[in-house]
Amino acid sequence: MKYYLLVGEPSGDLHGANLIRGLRKADPAARFRFWGGDRMAEAGGTTPVKHYRETSFFGFLDVLRHLGTIRRQFAECRRDIAAWGPDVLILIDYPGFNLKMARWAHEHGITVHYYIAPKVWAWKEWRVKQIRRFVDRLYIIFPFERDYFPRFGIEPRFEGNPLVDAIEARRGELPSGTDFRAAHGLDERPIVALVAGSRPTELCANLPAMAEAARRMPDRQFVVAGVSWIDRARYDALLGDAPVAIVRDRTYELLHVAEAAIVTSGTATLETALMGIPEVVLYRIPWLYERLRPLVVKIPWISLVNLNLGREAVREVVESRPTGERLERELRPLLEGGAERARMLRDFDELRAIIGPAGASDRVAKDMVETLRGRQADK
Repeated sequence: MKYYLLVGEPSGDLHGANLIRGLRKADPAARFRFWGGDRMAEAGGTTPVKHYRETSFFGFLDVLRHLGTIRRQFAECRRDIAAWGPDVLILIDYPGFNLKMARWAHEHGITVHYYIAPKVWAWKEWRVKQIRRFVDRLYIIFPFERDYFPRFGIEPRFEGNPLVDAIEARRGELPSGTDFRAAHGLDERPIVALVAGSRPTELCANLPAMAEAARRMPDRQFVVAGVSWIDRARYDALLGDAPVAIVRDRTYELLHVAEAAIVTSGTATLETALMGIPEVVLYRIPWLYERLRPLVVKIPWISLVNLNLGREAVREVVESRPTGERLERELRPLLEGGAERARMLRDFDELRAIIGPAGASDRVAKDMVETLRGRQADK
């Protein structure tokens, strides 16, 4: 069968690649076409129609500035899907773009599977109606979503979380602390990882406060988990004179050798916890958002760790003006010998049990193939 996948950011590229590998196992004759990244290209054996570097826009102002480009990309995507004629359109997260494509595909008789459901339980709950109308099969990756979506007439499929697959696939090749330090010119101080996001807007919002924390803690070595597609000069400008190293495209390696981490909210908070690294969650929000948050956000926490555990296991610094002093105050108890470290690691053990074992990508792929074959047999 022919599978067309749409991905708009690095995390989707990772999960899309693992899904492609699972689809190959379940359907050896599978053919792929996709918008994605380098990982999907390696797994699918072909280059992306469009790389996520060209499609990743974050926040209202960023979208507004690139509105013309986004419109052209919608039109290009529709033409390409129609010309290729896939058996299924697989949408992976990235709801701003993908839900519009779901509607178009549904109206043109193309089966739509959505993998990694939009986080409608956090904001923009009205999108649930779009999912119900235009998506034929919804795959969720968080256990608490099993109770959420049925309230809206949607019966989702939960097969586990693909982050477990991604981590387990890399665990055997992760370096020792000695080798990592030697490879990147680091000294012997304990490492604090700074996971500030993969978008320029996220870096601008969160990296300055992280840099301030590094200035306050010379007994630790702070290292940014950078990405190669953002210019080094942008990192340098945001860090200023802070004693912070930058290691790009080695996030799992960095987390593996870190004593603790400060992490921007998102998938990385869950990755960090599943790897067993104590963390503080930081997310700087505009002043107006801070005031309106109780009115527009429907959940008590923003980190996926707390949402899945149903309690505040990791501290969340969600403010319009986060400071290095606040980050140091939250981070110190998580370091070796700190009062909160052992408790947080026990919470992470519980989290891993809730999330479930590896193999989610293969299980989702198998269900997709069986569902599609069942539909074809019914026609």
